[in-house]
Amino acid sequence: MNNANMVVNCTAYKNGKKLRDITIEEISDVLLEENTFVWVGLLEPSVELMRQIKEEFNLHELAVEDAYAAHQRPKIEEYGDTLFVVLQTAQVVDAVVQFGETHIFVGARFVVSVRHGSSKSYAKVREHCEMLPERLVRGPSYVLYSIMDFVVDNYGPIMDDLEERFDKYEAELFDRVSEQAHLQDLYQLKRQLIKIRSAAVPLLDVCTQLLRFHENIITKDGKVYFRDIYDHVVRLIETGDRLREMVAAAMQIELAQVTIRQNEVVKRLAGWGGILAIPTMMFSLYGMNFKYMPELEWHWGYPTVLIAIGGSCSWLYYRLRKVGWL
Repeated sequence: MNNANMVVNCTAYKNGKKLRDITIEEISDVLLEENTFVWVGLLEPSVELMRQIKEEFNLHELAVEDAYAAHQRPKIEEYGDTLFVVLQTAQVVDAVVQFGETHIFVGARFVVSVRHGSSKSYAKVREHCEMLPERLVRGPSYVLYSIMDFVVDNYGPIMDDLEERFDKYEAELFDRVSEQAHLQDLYQLKRQLIKIRSAAVPLLDVCTQLLRFHENIITKDGKVYFRDIYDHVVRLIETGDRLREMVAAAMQIELAQVTIRQNEVVKRLAGWGGILAIPTMMFSLYGMNFKYMPELEWHWGYPTVLIAIGGSCSWLYYRLRKVGWL
């Protein structure tokens, strides 16, 4: 992947309006202009590109190393006058929730977003921001809000999809016609819910810090936007926790039904075993080496024995069927 594909956008804004697209080399000169800020979007950049970005914005080497390597948990860190925010992105691919990462460097006059793994493009975020110059005039703080809001909003449809799949499994769980087991599906569903929760919960701390601190970057009137993200995350976590409890309960019910079905099989085998025990006992009696067996000399002895066996088996079958064992 060359630099052209790695640099998704590199744009200068002035007084809330798009000024022009610029190159990485022009960033230092553009930042000398008043009331301007630069928004750079990168997609899985190379070491050389990240080194160039580090020099242009004077970023801390530890943050740059984290942004290049990825595999970070959601967090916010402060490096001098720059904030480093890590978000976990998610989207459904082939009925499986796949996660990626977005690393954001935010300064008083710049925003750099670095995407890794599964993530939707932020082109719509840029378009939305550029349509609202009265908000974009707040600068990097509004861009940070827009990206975070976009990431959190994408969790909603994923949660709806997981809830819809659970409703399907739950309906089949109590359907006597369908005996298809969904224990593995429910486990995977619970696992994905836990991953989404792990991605969402740290955002509460991120939003709290943005609401309380970093006045040099987050404007006073812009803090209300991060409170809105905080509320969305809380609702998302509550929905996920509720669904996760229901999935856990469904798994217990599924296991109980498996046990019940196994008991039904055991009861049927035991019932047929009891029925077969009667003729087995009678025939084993005839197999013994008796010298004198009175019924052998009786003309109706053999039919009587067969009738007795059939009657006993029929009676036992009736009794077992009545109590639900057969």
